[in-house]
Order: sequence, then structure tokens, then C-alpha cells
Amino acid sequence: MNKTKLSQKEIAVSVLLFIFGVALQALLIFLMLLLRNYVRNGTGDFVKILYDNREVIITVSIALVVIFVLTYFYLFFENKNLLASGRKITELFLLIFVCYTICAVMDMQDDDLSMARPLLLFALLAGKLCKRKDAIFLNTIFAFVLVLNRYLTLLVEETSAFIGDFQVELVIRLLIIFCGGIVAIFMIQRVKTRMGSVMVTFVLFIPVITLNMAMQLPYIETGIWEKAGEILLYSALNCIFSMLLFMFLLPVFEWIFAELTTFRLRELTSDSSKLIKKLKENASGTYNHSIVVAQLAESCAIAINEDAELARAAAYYHDIGKLKNPEMFTENQSGYNMHNELTPELSVDIIRSHARDGARLIKSHHLPEIFADVALQHHGTMPIKYFYAKALKLSDGTLNPVNYSYMGPTPTSKIAAIIMICDASEAAARSLSDRSPEKVEALVKSLVEERMNMDQFVDCDITLKELSVIIRTLVNNLTGVYHERIAYPKLVLTKHQK
Repeated sequence: MNKTKLSQKEIAVSVLLFIFGVALQALLIFLMLLLRNYVRNGTGDFVKILYDNREVIITVSIALVVIFVLTYFYLFFENKNLLASGRKITELFLLIFVCYTICAVMDMQDDDLSMARPLLLFALLAGKLCKRKDAIFLNTIFAFVLVLNRYLTLLVEETSAFIGDFQVELVIRLLIIFCGGIVAIFMIQRVKTRMGSVMVTFVLFIPVITLNMAMQLPYIETGIWEKAGEILLYSALNCIFSMLLFMFLLPVFEWIFAELTTFRLRELTSDSSKLIKKLKENASGTYNHSIVVAQLAESCAIAINEDAELARAAAYYHDIGKLKNPEMFTENQSGYNMHNELTPELSVDIIRSHARDGARLIKSHHLPEIFADVALQHHGTMPIKYFYAKALKLSDGTLNPVNYSYMGPTPTSKIAAIIMICDASEAAARSLSDRSPEKVEALVKSLVEERMNMDQFVDCDITLKELSVIIRTLVNNLTGVYHERIAYPKLVLTKHQK
């Protein structure tokens, strides 16, 4: 859910984190300057270097502050969710620090090798870890940070060709990072496999080589073909290094900050994932139910333009709490129902506890927070009607239905609402003797209307139009999953004897 307003505490924390981040970025730039000077010139008088270049350092510091103040205001108006999360702010600055350090270290080498620095690394990582609009803006900020770094080093080194070098490098770096970065962001967000990432490398090579050739060849007077070959080689290395480092660093950021990229989601839903493997072995009925719900949730998410991969993955874990007592749930039973020996009240406690057990299990395994939210919310505050009806038969008919209902909360996201509807629809459709489209549609509509009447969707921003689309999608999918089959003839065959 998108935040429309930040609390005073969230504003204060975000401002402090930005101040700390900008200070660290400035410190990192100056440390890289001193290290570069030491590597190239063997000069170790760091205090003298800083003192002699204090005006330039102050200029760069002010420019950094202005850049990141603009970044804060951009996020304040465009993505308050990021500012509300200290984890996301930390991730943003760490992303800039890591990519900047890699590029700055490669800049310490000779001029030709510095052309191979991975200028598109930040765009690739930001494209996977941030929203597209944010990634494009942040990639531009990263370009300015690198330009400030180059501005500082050229002034400190007092190169005689400063004006020419700076103008050419400024334009080349800005164009490659900005133009190549936009291509990288748009391409990498469409990629869903590791091999697809490799193919993006070849696409990135087109803008990088074009810009390098166009910006450098006009300044070459002799040996133009030799220089063109070098530009071609180092442009290719730029793209290759960017992609290799992207594939190495992305899992690190996924793990540290619990990021939900397409790659991570697919790993979490594979049969080798720890909890999924355990569910398959110990609660096969729940596992099969979860697979069908995941397919339904994915289709519904696509239909209303939600994150289909996330809906599918969350659905895999929505009933993971049933691992605690798998035999107490009908889909895992084989003819004998243990609830026949229990009171309705005890049965309700066992059944509804799977929501909270699932959330706790997910958190204990450091899985994404949204998985825990879905596990907790996919039944909302709905009554467990079977045991409520059973209790009514044993009483005078004056029971409080709240005591026989799930504890909630109700869904707070569209994905949680989708999985709530898909879970109930799949379970109910199994019990239908007549699974014609008309019967399935009537069933799904009644389930959705029942949840609307019980205010299950008041905490999420799902619309009536989206609910109608979900109903149609479910009817089409459920009639396909549970279609009628012809009756096989009762005929025993034996091997033909010659």
C-alpha cells in the first residue's frame, strides 16, 4: 500500500539516515582520491593533499549535499514508502557506495583499462531492486556522483589537458550511464531467468559502443583503426563486467535486504526450498492445494495488473502453518477425521491457529514479510462455518460467531485479497459435484459477496471492477482445472498371446 503521508518520526529517521549517507559518500570520495594519489604517485602526505585542495573539496562536498537533498525531495514526493523504511534507505546508499567504489578503483589504473569500468552496474542493480521511475532517477544521481569524482581527481592532479579531458569524459560518462542505463533498466526488469540476463549484455553493447565511438573517434588524428579496436574491446568489457558484477551482487542484496526479485521468488517456490520441501513431504494435500491456489492467484494478479510472480510465491506459503498439525486438516487426512473426537471449540483453535503459526514460521526462516502477512490475512476474520454450525447443534443457538472465527487481520494488500478469494474458491470448487461454468461462477460470486458483506476488503484498495475481473478469471481457470472427464470402461486387459 502506497503511503501518502510520513509521520514525524519517519521524517526524522529518514533525514538522519540521509545525512549519515551523504557524509559517508563524501568520505568515500576523498578516501578514493587519496588512494588514487598514493597508487599513481606514491605520495603519502594525505594531510597536505587535503589542505592544498581544500577549495575543491569544499565545492565537491556542497555539490554532493545539493544532489542528495534533491534526491530526498524527489523520494518525498514520489515514493514515501522508501523514505519510511530505514532498510530501503540503507540499501540505496550501500548500492551507491558499492558501485561507486568499484568504478573508482578501476579509475586508478591506466586510462585504457579505466574505459572498461562497469558504468552500467548501478542501473542493472537499481532496475531489479527499485521501481522503474525511481531507478532511472537514481541512476542519474549516480552519474553525477561519478562526474564529481572525476572532476575532483583531475583538479587535484592538475593535468594540463584538464579542460579537454574533463569535457570529453563528462559527456561520455553522462551519456553512457544515462542512455545505457535507461536501456539496462527497461531490459533487466523484463528478464526472468539468469540466461536472460546474459542476453541483456549484448543489447547493452549497442548504446555503449555507439556512444564511445561517436564521442572519441573525432579526437583521434592517427591510428584511428587501432583506437577503434580498443574502444570496441573496452566497451565490450564495460558491459561484460557490469553484468558479471550484477549477477554476483544481486543475490547478496537479495539476502541482506530480503529483496523480492523474480530470481529470488522462483528460488523460494522451487521444490528444493526448505519449507516447500517439508510441506510436500509432510502435508502433501496442503502442498497440492497450494500449487493450485498459486496458479489461480498468478492468473488473477495478471488480470488486474498486480505482481504475478509475487502473488504466485505468496500463495505457495499461505498455508505453511498447517505443517504444525498437518493431520488436522481434511486435505491431508485419509478417511479418518480426528475432529470427530474433539469439541468444536478445540477444533476451531487448532484450525485458526495455522494462520499465526504460518506467519511465525515464515518469519523464523527469514522469508519476505509479505509472505507472513498473507499467511496471517488470507482468512481475515471469517467464521469457520463447519465448527460454528456443529457448536450450534450442541447449544441453545446463542453462540457468538466471533469465538468461532479467524483472528485476522483482514487483507491489507490486493495480493492478500486475491489469495483469500482463490483459497476459498479452490477449496469450495473441489466439493462441487456439478462443476459447470454456471455452477462455478455462482459459487465464486457467493464467496466474494460473503466476504464483502463481512468487510474483509475494507483495509485494501481493491475495487469492485477488479473483483469482477478476479471472479471471471477464477471461473475460467477453475472450470479448466476441474473439467469433466469421460468414465473409463471397466475392462481388464491381458497380454495378447500368440
